Amino acid sequence: MHLGRSAPLSVRPVMGQEFDDKGRAPGRGVGRGGSETARPTMVLTEPGGLFLVRARRMLEELHAGEAELAELSGDPRGRLRVSLPLSGTLFNQAITTFVEAHPLVELEVDYSDRLVNIIDEGFDVVIRTGATSDSRLLRRVLGTIDWQLAAAPSYLERRGVPAVPQDLLEHICVRQKSTTGRIVPWTFKSAPDFLAPVSLATSVVDPMVQLVRDGAGIGCFPKFMVRDAIADGSLLDVLPCEVEQRGTLTMLWPAARFRVPKVRAFIDIAAAHVHP
Repeated sequence: MHLGRSAPLSVRPVMGQEFDDKGRAPGRGVGRGGSETARPTMVLTEPGGLFLVRARRMLEELHAGEAELAELSGDPRGRLRVSLPLSGTLFNQAITTFVEAHPLVELEVDYSDRLVNIIDEGFDVVIRTGATSDSRLLRRVLGTIDWQLAAAPSYLERRGVPAVPQDLLEHICVRQKSTTGRIVPWTFKSAPDFLAPVSLATSVVDPMVQLVRDGAGIGCFPKFMVRDAIADGSLLDVLPCEVEQRGTLTMLWPAARFRVPKVRAFIDIAAAHVHP
């Protein structure tokens, strides 16, 4: 028994048998005259193999630490993975500003409304509506999203203008289908229990806006998505002040990544330019 010191790394000779890096025996050697010869070689014992695995892990951690230290001390650079919701042009100004200000960063944007596992999927920053209780994440609220019903003037001329939520039963309602397969509900102040019909459902919001602008029916959208169309008259507000639907737009990122310059730079630019 050794006290105060670890057992030495040990190897043992094996006559006539050697192993490759996967522990397989490739065969015996051939001597002069075609006779087989036993070639001694050194192989790790079981404790030595365990030590080798630990040593490799320590070396990998050391290299990762060196790379992270170099990244922390320099300008924003390298690949930045960001996941954004499918919500029109809300993030365009932030993206344009970021790529122009940081040419050494390769920005990779994933547009999706699905729930993502930020850490397991390797994202640096994610923006979504709603909240999360994951203690490994830091968050910053970008703003509140209000929704409104809208329709094209041509549609309202054909089908009439609804005066109360129940009038929607006589209309074509263009609804959004979430990534879970659920129809996103429409909630009304004067009729909280009323269920609007589902005449047409889409899984992506942007085409839904265009469908409604082309006169397909009445849709419900975040106000920032139809603000310009309402202003230029290509869409009209329907049942104003009736829709009671609101969400919080939140930016999330792994706590361990906040000091990385490229992550911090994107967070600052997004906070300055994203205003729902």
